[in-house]
Amino acid sequence: MSSEVIAASADAGTNQAAKPGDGRSEGSERGISMTQRAIDHIKREMRKVEGAVGFRVGVTKTGCSGLAYVVDFVHEPDATDMVFPMDDELTVYVDPKSFETIRGTEVDFVREGLSMLIRFRNPNVRSECGCGESFNV
Repeated sequence: MSSEVIAASADAGTNQAAKPGDGRSEGSERGISMTQRAIDHIKREMRKVEGAVGFRVGVTKTGCSGLAYVVDFVHEPDATDMVFPMDDELTVYVDPKSFETIRGTEVDFVREGLSMLIRFRNPNVRSECGCGESFNV
């Protein structure tokens, strides 16, 4: 299973708890949440990947600021994964080490001009590099 590092904007301090009817799904009160746009996009892409049963979000050491988000489709969850159901068709898996960095993060899918990207609004981010590909907590 190969991981893909996604260029993303880590909007520090902008995460708010999901509320019924606001287009966001809350995986856990202090876990990880997704906008409806992100859920719809990921489910569309997941249907193209044979055997995918969920979506993994994590972090890895890289870039000029130290950390970058890593996403991948899950074919078989790890026994230690934290599990966040977004709806009946999408479950997000996070390894416990990454969770400490991304706790409280909201995942969104945005279009900016000709670009489409997954954006992470992580309240734990203290700084990010100028290109927006890496961050520090």
